[in-house]
Amino acid sequence: MTDVIRDVPVEIVVAVAENGVIGHEGDLPWRLPTDLKRFKTLTMGKPIVMGRKTWVSLGRPLPGRPNIVVTRDAAFTAEGAIVVNTVDAALATAQELARETGVSAVSIIGGGEIYRQTIDRTDTLYVTEVAAEVDGDTRFPDIDPELFEKVSEEPIPQGEKDSHAMNLVVWQRKSALR
Repeated sequence: MTDVIRDVPVEIVVAVAENGVIGHEGDLPWRLPTDLKRFKTLTMGKPIVMGRKTWVSLGRPLPGRPNIVVTRDAAFTAEGAIVVNTVDAALATAQELARETGVSAVSIIGGGEIYRQTIDRTDTLYVTEVAAEVDGDTRFPDIDPELFEKVSEEPIPQGEKDSHAMNLVVWQRKSALR
């Protein structure tokens, strides 16, 4: 792993079921419009980094944010996004874009493999805990309490169109708290 200049904080934004599931067959295993609004607010304007499978599941670039897609497939193209072949290249590109535009952070938005490769290089985790155990084939990596400290927790009532109640938990890298 090469070092990336990290003068802009890196954030993970994720919704996770009680059993660690974040996805099922390339889609979200729930319907949470309340959380999607929060996701948009947290990521708007920031470079967003995602894997190819997440890009494909979205079906289009998310507006108002530079979209960066990580894939090992050198022939893969994603109209409206920057395609890179490694997480290191994605983070370097995102950091550069964030510096150029003066935004506060870079957002990692999935999926499971991208989260796994970036969690140890992340400053803040915005975790929507979904009050359910769901079937799925993609999981979020365990949060290491030696590396991260829970700094806030906010219950989110189940909205009229939400399939489940939620809890927004913010974790901060311990070294960043000092």
